[in-house]
Amino acid sequence: MSIANLNTYPPNAVPQWLSLGSNSWILTATTLVMIQSVPALAMFYAGMTRRKFSMNTVMMVLFSFASTFLVWTLLGYSLSFYSSSLRVDGMYLLGLPIPIWNLPIFGETVYGPAQTSLNIPFLTFVMFQFAFAAITPGLIVGAVTEKMNFKAWMLFSPAWIVLVYAPVAYWLFAGGWLNQLGAVDYSGGYVIHMTAGYSALALAMVVGQRLPQERKIEAHNLLLTAIGFGLDWMGWNGFNGGDAGGATIDAAIAVFNTNLAAAAAAITWLALDMKVFGKSTFTGLANGAFTGLVAITPMAGLVNPSEAFITGIIAAPIVWIGLYRILPRLGVDDSLGVFPVHGIGGTVGGLLTGLMIDPTVSSYYLPGYRGALFGDWHQFLVQALAVLVVGVYSFLITFGLGKLLGKITPLRLGEKEMMQGDYAIHGETAYPDVVQMEPDVVQIKIRDSGNGKEVKSSKSGEEKEEEKTKDI
Repeated sequence: MSIANLNTYPPNAVPQWLSLGSNSWILTATTLVMIQSVPALAMFYAGMTRRKFSMNTVMMVLFSFASTFLVWTLLGYSLSFYSSSLRVDGMYLLGLPIPIWNLPIFGETVYGPAQTSLNIPFLTFVMFQFAFAAITPGLIVGAVTEKMNFKAWMLFSPAWIVLVYAPVAYWLFAGGWLNQLGAVDYSGGYVIHMTAGYSALALAMVVGQRLPQERKIEAHNLLLTAIGFGLDWMGWNGFNGGDAGGATIDAAIAVFNTNLAAAAAAITWLALDMKVFGKSTFTGLANGAFTGLVAITPMAGLVNPSEAFITGIIAAPIVWIGLYRILPRLGVDDSLGVFPVHGIGGTVGGLLTGLMIDPTVSSYYLPGYRGALFGDWHQFLVQALAVLVVGVYSFLITFGLGKLLGKITPLRLGEKEMMQGDYAIHGETAYPDVVQMEPDVVQIKIRDSGNGKEVKSSKSGEEKEEEKTKDI
């Protein structure tokens, strides 16, 4: 619709404060970030699991997405961004739990204790921030897939949004106490990736390990994972580009830096894999790209392209060591390696933010901010403090929440459910032709093309291996 045609709308629909370009971009960015959860993250994780757990993995991500929207509407947004807040000695700790419909939802965006305003509708901002909240517990799914009781997850995910996500979002997105000290998180390196990563480690510890014979990752469909990966990478343009708050120069800087860091980290990780393992793998490339995306997120619109490039090159080997060296020594069964990529990756990005904020670039978003490399070591110290606070808080609250929920319902799947997977948990499966019934027996349904009747046969694990060998 052309600008000239706007006069056909009632004046209230196009108030003077409204920027049509910024509103259009943030609505688009919101959609991109929502796609990162549904379907991208669901497909990425589902393809990385065993076939028998693919639908359970999807269900956990989708449940988090839907339940977060309800929690966000009822009290999550106001806890995270409401202008009035709980405070101690002038330090703002948390918003007040108020349903969305009791807020000025049809006006201009105004949020946080400083009454920060944006020239976009309030509901646009609410939806954009919801998309961030929704993907965060979804990321945790990767650490507990194939072993966590779905009923326990239904209690954990909404409670986690209230107890972990909302407070940290208030501290670093809305103008809370860490912001008051000078810490910045451009787009969620702390609020999303560090909270998810350290919470994933804590929850994986509380839930326990998978069955001994199933602790190795066995991706059943890397093409499905590749589709999810691609959508997630492209969705990151909205993830980081939207946090400028409008269609600004800073949005363009953030998008460019995001992709540069991802590409640099992906190639660096691939080179490490080839050097150490002698092979280049898709999962390595994907982990590398995600590492770069995570690490650049807290500073995407605050650094210059050369620093984004360096961020990808530095983050990749550190997270690579975290995945292949540190995680195994911790003895924690983090099913899909969420802690190294998001926890360690977020930590690296958070610390580098304190070093690399370029005052020339920050002038487009936070004038006056500069990193230690540009003469302000205080910025590095407050970013390091934020790393410590967010990591410790996320881990401890999640660990305690997991222990508490374990007294209400079992956190871990029973052995029968672990053996059967989707069918035992949900009564349906993505692959109905093969349903695992016993530890070493698979029931196969074969439809006779002649009479349309189903013929069932059972084969032991040894027979299947022999048959597979013959096929090869």
